[in-house]
Amino acid sequence: MKKIIFTIALCLISISALGGVLVKTSEIIGPIKVMNAVNNGPQIGNPHDQTSTNFFDYKAARFPYARTHDSPGFWDHTVDINHIFPDFDADENDPKSYDFKLTDRYLKGIIDAGTQVFFRLGQTIENDPVKYYVFPPKDYKKWARICEHIIRHYNEGWNEGFHWDIKYWEIWNEADLGHADGRWKENMSPMWNGSDQQFFEFHKVVTKHLKSKFPDIKVGGPASSGDEEWCARFVAYMAKHKVPLDFFSWHRYAYRTKDIDDMQFRMRKLLDDNGFNETESILNEWNYIIGWNQDYEVSLKEIKSEIGAAFTASVLQVCQDGPTDMLMYYDARPRTVFNGLFDHRTQHPLPPYYALYAWSHLAELGTQVKVESTEEDIYVTSACSDTGRTGTLITYYSHDRNKVSPKKFVLKLQDCKISESVSHLTDFTHLYTERPIEFINGEAEVWLQPNSFIYIETRP
Repeated sequence: MKKIIFTIALCLISISALGGVLVKTSEIIGPIKVMNAVNNGPQIGNPHDQTSTNFFDYKAARFPYARTHDSPGFWDHTVDINHIFPDFDADENDPKSYDFKLTDRYLKGIIDAGTQVFFRLGQTIENDPVKYYVFPPKDYKKWARICEHIIRHYNEGWNEGFHWDIKYWEIWNEADLGHADGRWKENMSPMWNGSDQQFFEFHKVVTKHLKSKFPDIKVGGPASSGDEEWCARFVAYMAKHKVPLDFFSWHRYAYRTKDIDDMQFRMRKLLDDNGFNETESILNEWNYIIGWNQDYEVSLKEIKSEIGAAFTASVLQVCQDGPTDMLMYYDARPRTVFNGLFDHRTQHPLPPYYALYAWSHLAELGTQVKVESTEEDIYVTSACSDTGRTGTLITYYSHDRNKVSPKKFVLKLQDCKISESVSHLTDFTHLYTERPIEFINGEAEVWLQPNSFIYIETRP
C-alpha cells in the first residue's frame, strides 16, 4: 500500500514539474463563435446510380452555415444569377423568367443537413481564358430587382418558393481579384471586369435597394480576395455614401496562423475607423496555402493531411480569440482541390473535417472560459456548459518543419469537478481516435506530436 501511495506521489511531482495549460472554468469570456461554417453543401447521392454521398457526415459535423459560392461545381444552372435568371433582357417581374429548379434542390440539401444558407448573389469565378458573366451588369437597378425576387422566392414563398428565413445575402465575390495588376482592363479578371468605382457604385445601388425591401435581412460583401488597399477604398466609399453594411466579408489563404491572426485585426480596425463599428467581420474563404506557384502542388496535398488539420484548428482558435465574427472554410465540395474535408473518391471524412467537428462540440457547450498557457505553438480553446461539462481543444501547429519532437505538458482544469473524461486525437496516425486520459486532482498529462490536435471532454 505504501509503495502505491509513493508511486502516485512521484507521478504528481513529475506532472507538476512540466510546463502546462491552465483552464479557469469559473472565468467566462463569452460565447463560442461561429468558426466552423463552410462554403457549399453536401453531395447528395442517388441510390440508382454510382454517385456517393457525404450527407450523413456533413450533417454530423453540424456546420452552422454554408456559403453558396462556386456552387455550380456541384450542378450546372445552380445559384449564379445567370443560371437563375438566364435572359437579362427578360421581365424580372415575370415568374417564368426564373429557373430555380436545381438551386431549390441544392439549397434543400443544405437545409436538410441542419445547416443555414449564406447566399452569395453573383457569379462563380471564371478562370478560363475567355470570360462570359463576370462583368458589371448593364443595369444595376434591374440586377437588384432580380435579387429581390430571388430573396422573395426563398424567404416569402414567391414563385412556388419557400419560407427558409435566409439571413445572409452577399453581393458578388472578389471584385478586387486582378484589379491591382490591371487584368480587368483587358477583360481578363476572373471575377470583375470593370473598374473599382463601377463596383462600388454597383454595390451601393444593390445594397440600398435590398435593405429598403428587406430591412431584417443582412446584406453585405464584398468578399474581398485580400487586396487591403482596395478594401480601404471600398469601405471609405460605403461610409461616404451612407451605405448600410451589415457584414464585411474578406478572404485569406496562408500557412502561418499569424498571418490570418494579424489580418483579422486590420480588417476590424478598417471597419471601426470608418464608423462601421457594428458591422460583422466575416472571413468566408480561407484555407492552408504555402504558395500559388511552385509550392501550390504540395499545398494541395497538405490541405488534406494532418498538417492542414492542425492549421485549420489553429485558425479557428485565434479567430475565436480575435475580432472575427464568423469563419467559413473553403471548400466543402468533395471533388475540388481546396476541399480538405471529404475524400473525393469515397466521400469519407479527412483529418481537417475533425477540427470543425470538434468545434461543433465546443459550440454545443456554449461558453468560452479563460485559458493560460506557457507552451509555444500550442493553441487552446476551452468551453463549459451550464451543467459543468467542459471541452478543451488543444492544437500543436507549427509551419517550422524542423520541429519534429512531441510536446508533453500538463492540462489543469481549475474549479472543475471531474468524474468522467475522454479525449479524441488527430495526428499523422490517428483520425479523431478515442484515447484514454486521466485527471488527478484536476490535472492530466497531454502528449502531442507536431501538427496534431486533441479534443478533451469532462463530465462532473
